[in-house]
Amino acid sequence: MEKRIAVLAGDGIGSEVIKQAIKVLDAVSHRFKHTFTYDFALVGAAAIDETGDPLPEETIEACRLADAVLFGAIGDPKYDDDPKAKVRPEQGLLKLRKSLGLYANIRPVQLFESLIDRSPLREDRISGTDLVVYRELTGGIYFGNKGRSEDGKSAFDHCDYTVEEITRIATMAFEAAGRRRKKLTLVDKANVLETSRLWRETVQKLAEKYPEIEVEYLFVDNAAMQVIQRPNQFDVILTENMFGDIISDETSVITGSIGLLPSASVGEQTSLFEPIHGSYPQAAGKDIANPVATILSVAMLLESLEMFDEAKRVRSTVNKVIEKGLVTPDLNPEDFISCSKVGDIIALLIESDLDDDTSFENLFEGKLPLI
Repeated sequence: MEKRIAVLAGDGIGSEVIKQAIKVLDAVSHRFKHTFTYDFALVGAAAIDETGDPLPEETIEACRLADAVLFGAIGDPKYDDDPKAKVRPEQGLLKLRKSLGLYANIRPVQLFESLIDRSPLREDRISGTDLVVYRELTGGIYFGNKGRSEDGKSAFDHCDYTVEEITRIATMAFEAAGRRRKKLTLVDKANVLETSRLWRETVQKLAEKYPEIEVEYLFVDNAAMQVIQRPNQFDVILTENMFGDIISDETSVITGSIGLLPSASVGEQTSLFEPIHGSYPQAAGKDIANPVATILSVAMLLESLEMFDEAKRVRSTVNKVIEKGLVTPDLNPEDFISCSKVGDIIALLIESDLDDDTSFENLFEGKLPLI
């Protein structure tokens, strides 16, 4: 099978974790006899520095022609620390979402049992956590009209939603719940916000088509507490753009490292796959970033291409490597390996046939120096 993948490394550690993802894709292509063609393109601060535009038209075109998009991270302190900057890296990501119609962000959160002690939450609170957040991605306050008064002393950000925008992602979330544990939680602020009332009305009406799905409704402030107190109660969480941004980042701490969580943004033309972490500029160039989230995003990418055995191989290999303690310093600051070494190991294992611990240990004997 031949597939074209647009690769947008972005800023900071983006290029480092993307390199490991490419290693994994190459290993998959070798083992399963596929051909992946990569189109590398600029986005974010890297694109601003070279072209003055955080999302050049060439990048949009590469994404439109691709079967899938693999994305690293964007953000740079020289823009983050300048509130008066007219052009920002994040504008590139927002424009990309709009340009490709990426309306649904999907973030699975599943514990690695071998890392459960790394979570800041007690084991009895998080044991069994397996949830997924469906976040609407192209509407709401992030894309509404915004501006400041002439004197600069007031500002506004409008939040707008339509029934059509809500229905298309809610339908995806209901169908996901039907494949999982048949529970859906809508997170809103319907006691205050008119847009949230529209969300609730629309979801209530749609729920009539899915009588087998248990539906509950939580205000976002209560949901934020429940995610910490009892995250294992959730199955599918459905919410709007800004609430989803906050809630999905909150769920990320459950696993013990933001470097473990992948995501997919599903669109009308193509889909984009990326780790949920940012550009982490403090770690850039040090080869210490955790590439697992990006590699697990590759697994989601492969599933989108109906390469299910390939995706399963990637996930099982990641699990084995983590169980063996071959992790980056965010997971074990005392005994760790580098970002690039994690990529090497996972890629090698995907291509290898190892059935027992002895062969696993022999394969890496003398090949795992500390960085």
